[in-house]
Amino acid sequence: MMNNSIEITQDIISRARHIALVGFDIDGVLTNGSLFFGDDGQEYKAFNSRDGHGFKMLHNHGIKTAIITGRSSQTVSHRAASLGIDTVYQGQHNKADALDELVKTTGLELSKIAYVGDDVVDLPVLCKVGLAIAVQDAHPLVIEHCHWKTPRPGGQGAGRDVSEMLLQARGLYEAEMRQYIP
Repeated sequence: MMNNSIEITQDIISRARHIALVGFDIDGVLTNGSLFFGDDGQEYKAFNSRDGHGFKMLHNHGIKTAIITGRSSQTVSHRAASLGIDTVYQGQHNKADALDELVKTTGLELSKIAYVGDDVVDLPVLCKVGLAIAVQDAHPLVIEHCHWKTPRPGGQGAGRDVSEMLLQARGLYEAEMRQYIP
């Protein structure tokens, strides 16, 4: 069973079973929200490697992934490419527009899409998708409008929490973990 101190209700399990695509914000979700800039203006971000394996597990089970983020960064492009993330929308000042484009290009119903956010700018997307997820340290208004909250804060494995919860809801988590035990 997943080491998860936050209850996963039957409603969340029911919603999670139908998810075909998970969208993630970057700053505050896949990073801790800190922004680092070099003297040359280059932006640096720290990503959690456990989240990366979570993406691999989702992809192995046919769940697509996307990024919808307000900032634009080459660092995000490199990270997304290295993880095989299907779709990346950067520089999105209106994230709901990116969600609409995602729905149009994938043909998925909103009920089959989950999104993970941390701040109020994510609410226009979170309020539309079938499974709205807040990271543990999200803004209180975001938590209030989400179906589930991750056990860990953004940048500290929250993406992995999401991946494992989705696999658990589909009854795939135990088998996924057994493959790593000799």
